[in-house]
Amino acid sequence: MRRLTAAIAATAAILTLSSCTTDAGVPSADRTTVPPEIDSHESGPASPIAYGLSVPAGATQLGPLVRYRSERLIAAYKPELDAVRAEQALEEAEEAEEQGTEATETPTPTPTIDNRPEGDFFEDLEDPPKPDTFVSLMRIDGNPTLVVRRLLAELSVLLPEAGIVTDDLSAYCKASDRRVTGCSLDVSGTTPGGRDLRVRMSVDPGDVSTRTGNFASLERPVMRLDVAYVGDPRAGQEDRTPEDLDNPPRIEDTAEKTDWIWPKMDEDASVDEPVIDGFSPPSSATVLLSGQRPPFATMTTLRASIATEVAERFTSERIEGTVQRDVMADLNEVVISTWGTGADGREVRTVHTLSARGNYLSLFLNPAS
Repeated sequence: MRRLTAAIAATAAILTLSSCTTDAGVPSADRTTVPPEIDSHESGPASPIAYGLSVPAGATQLGPLVRYRSERLIAAYKPELDAVRAEQALEEAEEAEEQGTEATETPTPTPTIDNRPEGDFFEDLEDPPKPDTFVSLMRIDGNPTLVVRRLLAELSVLLPEAGIVTDDLSAYCKASDRRVTGCSLDVSGTTPGGRDLRVRMSVDPGDVSTRTGNFASLERPVMRLDVAYVGDPRAGQEDRTPEDLDNPPRIEDTAEKTDWIWPKMDEDASVDEPVIDGFSPPSSATVLLSGQRPPFATMTTLRASIATEVAERFTSERIEGTVQRDVMADLNEVVISTWGTGADGREVRTVHTLSARGNYLSLFLNPAS
C-alpha cells in the first residue's frame, strides 16, 4: 500500500498538467475539429511509446499509453514473490510465538468498485517488475500514407534485421480500386541494444463499402501499435533506457510505390451501434477511439467505479473460465489489468489506468496466440 500511496500523492501533484495536441505540423485541411471533451485526452507527435518509438507526426494518441505486465513476466516473478511472502509469514509466526500469541493470517480484502485500487501486486518485492507490453491507440489526422511510412521508418531502425519496407504500402496494406482497406504488420526481431521485441501495427480506415468511420474516429483512419518484450523476462527488466532511433530513413527522399489513396468517410459509426463485439459502454463513459481490425475501444470515465463496472461487465460476458488480474503502481499511474480467454479462443483484456489526467479504460479482443 505504501507504493500506491506514493503514486496517488504524485498523481495529485501534477493534476494541473495539460496534454499536448497534434495541431503542430498537421495541415488544417487534414484535421477534423476535435470535440472539447476529446481534445483534453490527446497526446501529440513525439509522445514516447516504448523503446525509443514515439507517436509519428500527423497522428494523435488518445488517452495515456496503455501499459501492462505480460503473463510471462508475471510468471517469472511469481516464485520470488511467493518466497518473500512465505518468509514474511514465518517471521510473523516467530514473533507471535515469542509474544505467546497465535499468528493469524490476515485475509486479503476483496476489492470492490467503491474501494481505492489495492497496491501493486508485487509491492512486497524490493524492485517490482515494470510493464513489458505497450499499446498506443492513435487517430491519424495528417496524410495517412506519410504517417504510416514515418512509423515504419522508426520500426526499420528499431528492428534492423526485420526487413521492414518503408516505401511500398502493398507490403503491409490491402486495397480495392486503389483505396486502402486496411494495414497489418506483425514482426519480431532484435533491437540494436539487444532486446527481443514483437511489434504489431494495424491501420483501420473504417468501412470502405459504406464510407463509415469507426466510432469516435472523427472519420479518420485508426492506427494501433503493440510493442512487447519477448526475450527473457528478467533480462528485460535490467535496462530500461530507450533505444537510439535518431536517424530513421527520411521518407520524403523516396516516393511511395503504390500511389494508393485513402478512402474518405462520410460519418462515424452511430452512437446507437455497439462499439466493440456487440458491446456498448454506458453513457457515463466517453469513448475516445475505437477500431474493428483488431477490435478495441478506449474511453474515459468521471469515476473509477464506472470504469471498474464496465470492465467487469465486458469480461464476464466473454471470458470462459478464470479472469486473471494484475495491479501495477508505476510512475504516476495505477494500472489494473484483467484478462482471459473467450469462447472463440481470442484473448479478452481490459486495462484500467488511473492517472493525473483521469480514469481511462481500454477494452481489447486480441487474436489467439
